[in-house]
Amino acid sequence: MEARFQGLEAQEFFHVPVLSQEVVAGLAVRPGGHYLDATVGGGGHSRLILEAAADVRVTAIDQDEDALAAAQKYLAEYGERVQFILTNFAAYHFSSNTFDGILADLGVSSYHLDQPERGFSFRQAANLDMRMDRRQALTADDVINTWDEAQLADIFFKYGEERLSRRIARRIVERRPFQTTVELAEAIASSVPPKYRYGRIHPATRVFQALRIVVNDELNSLENFLDKAANALVPGGKIAIISFHSLEDRPVKHGLRNSPLLKVLTKKPIIAQKDEIERNPRSRSAKLRIAERLL
Repeated sequence: MEARFQGLEAQEFFHVPVLSQEVVAGLAVRPGGHYLDATVGGGGHSRLILEAAADVRVTAIDQDEDALAAAQKYLAEYGERVQFILTNFAAYHFSSNTFDGILADLGVSSYHLDQPERGFSFRQAANLDMRMDRRQALTADDVINTWDEAQLADIFFKYGEERLSRRIARRIVERRPFQTTVELAEAIASSVPPKYRYGRIHPATRVFQALRIVVNDELNSLENFLDKAANALVPGGKIAIISFHSLEDRPVKHGLRNSPLLKVLTKKPIIAQKDEIERNPRSRSAKLRIAERLL
C-alpha cells in the first residue's frame, strides 16, 4: 500500500511502501536475482528490491494502467532491468522456476482512495466505479443498481462482514438508482441505528469494501495467484505477501501453509512497528507472510 502526496498531480504517487525493510529481508534479495512484483503500484517496493543488490531484475505487473504508468516513470532509471506488464496477477502466465522472489501487496492503495474519480471512497462525490482494471465491464454502479436485494445482502455480509447487511440492502433497493458514492453512503448511513451511524468507522465502510472486492473479483484472483505462484519460484526462492484485512489474510495463510512446494517462514504474520504506523497510519493493518520454495 502506498500513500499519495496531496500536492502531486493525478497519476503520481508518493512512495511509502509498507513493511519495506521486512519485505527486502524476507525476500533475501541477491545479486543478479529476478523478482516479480505482482502489484507494483507506484513502484515503491520494486525500487527497494532493485537497490538491495547488484544487477537485480524485476518483472513489474499491475492491472491498473495509472499505477503502471507511475511505476514506469518512477523506475525509469533502471532501464531494461525492469519489465512492465499490464495484467492482473491471477491472469499472468507463470513459467516454472523463473523467479528468485515474488511479492504481492494486496488491497486498495492510498492513491486509489485519494483519487475521487475512481469511486473507491465516499469522502467526495464520484461515479460508482471501483474498477482497478478499467478495461473490464463490471462496475459498482452495475452491482448497486441492478443486483437484487438478496444478492446485495449476501455480498455485504460475506465480503464486508457487515452484520446489518439485510437492512442496508433493503434501503438501497428502496432508494435506487444511485449516481454517486456520496448518495450511496448517505443511504447506508440512514438505514442503520444512530449508535451505529456515529461509531468509530463510517457505516458505509464495510459495504464499500465488499463492493470493491466483488467488482475486482479480488478473493478469487488471490486464490488463483496463490495456486500458481509457488511453481514459478526457483528452489530456495521466497514469496512475500502483504494483506490488509482478514478476508485476504486467511487465504494467504492457508494457501502458503497448504502448498506442497512451500515452507512457511513466518509462524505469525509480521506487522508494522510503532514508528512506521506513526509515519504511515495505513500500515497499521498490514500483515506480511513469507514462505520459501522447497527443493
